[in-house]
Amino acid sequence: MKEKEIFKLNGFVGVGIVLLLGIAAVSLFRLFILDGNPASLIAFVIVALITAVLATGFTINQPNQAKVFTLFGSYLGVIKQEGFWISIPLTLRKNVSLRVLNFNSDKLKVNDLEGNPIEIAAVVVYKVVDSAKAVFDVEDYRGFVHTQSETGLRHIASQYPYDNFNNDYEISLRQHSDEVGDELTRDLQKRLKVAGVEIIEARIMHLAYSSEIASSMLQRQQAKAVLAARKVIVDGAVSMVKSAIEQLSSEGVVDLDEEKKAQMVNNLMVALVSDKGNQPVVNTGTIY
Repeated sequence: MKEKEIFKLNGFVGVGIVLLLGIAAVSLFRLFILDGNPASLIAFVIVALITAVLATGFTINQPNQAKVFTLFGSYLGVIKQEGFWISIPLTLRKNVSLRVLNFNSDKLKVNDLEGNPIEIAAVVVYKVVDSAKAVFDVEDYRGFVHTQSETGLRHIASQYPYDNFNNDYEISLRQHSDEVGDELTRDLQKRLKVAGVEIIEARIMHLAYSSEIASSMLQRQQAKAVLAARKVIVDGAVSMVKSAIEQLSSEGVVDLDEEKKAQMVNNLMVALVSDKGNQPVVNTGTIY
């Protein structure tokens, strides 16, 4: 159902109209009392009924709130502008908040792309932009947002691995939270469009392996970190050894044959790569 504006008039102008009609009704009743003319009584009843019916059209709308109007089951329109108004009388009105709302999902247990059980939760920030859809197209738009948010979160979590161990995937849940959050936002917007809801932001606020595999995965992460650190150390050591040999040769400090170069490379690599302290040995003779 498409949102549309309903006819409205400034409430203070409406008060003036109702007061004038009330004065007219009182005058007609006095006229009937004085002359006993039935026409005056009929006119009084008509004006009094019109005044009473118009009085039911007054409404006050708060900032960032919409009022949805229905008349005998038919949708008439909505008022979004704040203030004191008079609109179509005898209508039913339902308030819909247009303020920004947020929803924290429960911790969900799902399987990631690699089949690992993980725990995941998200925070969803949203607001209603079409009050007619929020009221008439879904039973309860807040409950609809909660259910669809959890469904969308399960769907997105199953599309990516928890971590990028083997560089087989471009995006992982742990390392690319912004990209995953953007994808979750787009997915939820498609799901919640029917309810007239706009998703402002959706971000993962909790991510962890399930308890049954958490210990094993932690060991795997630690092993990967150690290997990565070792690679950096080895790359740096190779660069330093290469630079040292080239500098010694270019400056003529020492004349090294291939066997001596190999022995120097071995000694330098052991000294640079070893994670334990090395004791220097002072050789006062030949290297042999």
